[in-house]
Amino acid sequence: MSHVTATRLFIRGRVQGVGYRAWLAREAERRGLRGWVRNRREGSVEALVFAPAPALEDFVATCRNGPPAANVSEVALHEETAPAAEALGDFAIRPSA
Repeated sequence: MSHVTATRLFIRGRVQGVGYRAWLAREAERRGLRGWVRNRREGSVEALVFAPAPALEDFVATCRNGPPAANVSEVALHEETAPAAEALGDFAIRPSA
């Protein structure tokens, strides 16, 4: 199985119940990015994003603002490898974890 580099984002603050996941998915698709987003039970939002460095920097800057009702306090980034199959298809909204 082939692997590719991905960036995992953990977004904290008032990011659940404000449409953050749907907003993030739209922003990612608008930029042609692949990956997924989901709510975490402890109240954060997690996303796995496949993007080249310049596009990722712009996307993360946008995520720090979020949709109008959100109040983002932190965006933590972790680079990792992931199965290449996860980088295919549309940007997905996954169930909470």
